[in-house]
Amino acid sequence: MSHPRNPQSLLTPAMRQVLHAIAKAGRPPLAMLSAQQAKEAYAAGAGVLEPDPQKMARDDTLHIPTRDGALLPAKLWAQHPKPQMPVLLYFHGGGFTVGSPQTHEALCKHLAHLAQCAVLSLDYRLAPEHTFPTAHHDAFDALQWLVQHAPELGLDPTRMAIGGDSAGGTLTAATAIAARDAGIDLKLQLMFYPGCSPEHMASADTFEKGFLLEKSSIDYFYKHYLPNAADRRDPRFSPLLVGDVSGVAPAWLGLAECDPLVDEGVAYADHLRAQGVSVDLEIYKGVVHSFIQMGRVIPEALSAHADAARALRHAFGEHA
Repeated sequence: MSHPRNPQSLLTPAMRQVLHAIAKAGRPPLAMLSAQQAKEAYAAGAGVLEPDPQKMARDDTLHIPTRDGALLPAKLWAQHPKPQMPVLLYFHGGGFTVGSPQTHEALCKHLAHLAQCAVLSLDYRLAPEHTFPTAHHDAFDALQWLVQHAPELGLDPTRMAIGGDSAGGTLTAATAIAARDAGIDLKLQLMFYPGCSPEHMASADTFEKGFLLEKSSIDYFYKHYLPNAADRRDPRFSPLLVGDVSGVAPAWLGLAECDPLVDEGVAYADHLRAQGVSVDLEIYKGVVHSFIQMGRVIPEALSAHADAARALRHAFGEHA
C-alpha cells in the first residue's frame, strides 16, 4: 500500500480521541516493561473499550493435550446449546507474549453470537518461557484434538474454521497450511491484522510511533518469542515465505489502515489469491491495530465483527 506523508491525518476523530486518552494516561509502552509486567499490564487493560460481553448458554473450560504432554486450558462458548454446532477455533493476539482467552473473551463471545457458532479459545503457551515454535505447535495440536473430539462436544467436525488476531492471525495462517498438509478440511481461516513477513514492510515505518502498536513493540515481542533471529525466516512464522499455499482454506482478512502490520496482511492476501485461494479482504479506514477490541467507542470494530461473522456463516453454509 502507498502511505501518506502525514499518517495522523488518516485517523478517524474517535480513533484520535482514544489514542489521545491513552497517551494522556502516561502508561509506559509495553516495550519498556519486563515480559511479566507486560502480561499484567495487558490483562489489566483488556476489555476497557469493549461492550459488555454477550451472555452464553455454554461456558466450558476444557483441557487440550499437546505433543509434549502439556495440558492447555481452553474456553468453549456458545450462545445456544444446540447439537452439531459449527465451531471457530480462536487464537488470541498479544505478540506471542501477552494475552489469554480472558483478554479476548468479549470479542470471542460477540463472534459466537453474531455467527451463531461455538468458539473455542485456546490458552496457548507464551514467550519468553515458551519460545518458537511452541505456540505454533500448540495451535496445530489443538486443531487436531478438536477434529477428533468435536462430536462428543456437540460440535460439527465437518464445519470448522480457525481464526485469530495479530500473533493469533499468524498462528491461523500457519495452522491453515498445516491443516491442508494433514488433510484437515477447514471451511475458513479468519485473520485480523496478522504478521506474515520476516522483515518489516513499509507500513511499519509509516506507523512506527503513535498508532498504539509501535514498531519497537513488535520487535520486543518477536525477540521474546524468537530469541534466535534466524527463526523469523521459518515459514511457520512468516507465511509469506511458504512457496505453495494452493489448496489452503478460503481466507477472510480484516486489517486496520493505520497499523504497522497492514502491508503484511495485504501482501499475504495477494499471495493467497495468486495461487487460487478465495480471499475476502477488508481494510478498515482510519483505525489502528487492536481496534476490534474497542467496540464501545470505535464503530469500525462492530463493523469488523459483523463482517467476520458473515464470512463465518457463509463458510458454514448458514446464509441467514
